[in-house]
Amino acid sequence: MPLTPAQMDAQIDEHFGFEQADNVEGVLATLTPDVNHDIVGWPGGPTRGVEGARPFYETLFADLSDGRVETIRRLYGENFLVDESLWRGRAPGRPFGLEGRDRPLEFRLLHVVEYADDGKMKAEQVWIDLAAIQQQLPQ
Repeated sequence: MPLTPAQMDAQIDEHFGFEQADNVEGVLATLTPDVNHDIVGWPGGPTRGVEGARPFYETLFADLSDGRVETIRRLYGENFLVDESLWRGRAPGRPFGLEGRDRPLEFRLLHVVEYADDGKMKAEQVWIDLAAIQQQLPQ
């Protein structure tokens, strides 16, 4: 039976909550064991499986801090959603290869998430507004 929009909202909001808390294990628990994880433009490329996704989150949490996600809008289909959000926080590390120097940062994100019947994410694709990041973190 397909998930309702409310169920999908609850699942992605839980995922974002774990990200906000820099909780790698929590984030990974929202994914299926064989998740297709694709951060478009990430140097490591798309990965498969929870352990394949782990390095991205470990790096992300070292590079960004105090992050908050504000949902702009969501579109829903049968067991998938498209989420447009705005991320705001700080860049103490080297997000996306750029020296953050603990500067404030905000950028838009587009998530395309597919859900398994149990509500866990079986596929996550994320597009990041890299141009906005580059403008805010001049080298």
